[in-house]
Amino acid sequence: MPICIHCRHPVPVLYTTYSKADDRALGKGVRLTQCPTCKDFADKYVEHDFVVLFIDLVLIKSEVYRHLLFNRLTPSATHFDRSIIRLGSLLLLFDVYLTWARIEKLPSATGLQNSNILQSQPIVLQYFFFLALVLASTLAFHVPIRALCGVNPARVPKAVRGVWGRLVPWYPHPTGLSTALLVSSCTKLFPILLIIWDYDLPSSATAVSRAVIVNNVAALEILMDCGYVRAGMLVAVGAGVSNLVAWVMVWCAGLGTGWEGYSVVESARAWVEEMMRMVEV
Repeated sequence: MPICIHCRHPVPVLYTTYSKADDRALGKGVRLTQCPTCKDFADKYVEHDFVVLFIDLVLIKSEVYRHLLFNRLTPSATHFDRSIIRLGSLLLLFDVYLTWARIEKLPSATGLQNSNILQSQPIVLQYFFFLALVLASTLAFHVPIRALCGVNPARVPKAVRGVWGRLVPWYPHPTGLSTALLVSSCTKLFPILLIIWDYDLPSSATAVSRAVIVNNVAALEILMDCGYVRAGMLVAVGAGVSNLVAWVMVWCAGLGTGWEGYSVVESARAWVEEMMRMVEV
């Protein structure tokens, strides 16, 4: 059942369509449902296009997340919606390009062993390496969060059950978790402006990564209503595992151990800084 994006109260329908709704001479023929609790429109975003949704996602408006996660998508579904599969594929391919560009632009002074090791390989092999790198790091980000939230507190030993319940929220719908993380990662598409303007890629990529972390925390909190601290801890665990996996793959490929693009310490520090800013606000 859909919900009101303001107060989360269930509503039977989001809008009512009248006859001849496509006849412009008679008007649109659509009336939004008013929430019986807060007296506001249950979901105004049913009339908005993707551009407005994207802008509000970047601004971390909880209403647009509730619209997407609860009213447009089904958080308890056992399979991914086609639109989410397309979004995930787009994010994956775009992340491959960004990762490739960041490695090529990093100077040797950062501790990176000469990137000519990889550049000497065929272009197809290079692409599949970065594709495997991004895919592995993405899976490493989602899997720990899904695994932690999938543990039923009733099955946790009594000695740690209370602590576990306070730290880790239970959400037995792993597909909904991954959907929320993918939707909140759409900020990664911002560097597409590289096509228009030339700017410092490593710095901009770091800023985008921090913005994505904040969006991930907000999405999990809105989905599970678990509080920002617990949502932030889940994202921190996922980001740590993801960066560790990527760091190992980069090291095994002979690209050195000092690539700051996948530094676990850097990611943890960025997460702490963003969490402190959120608490101050």
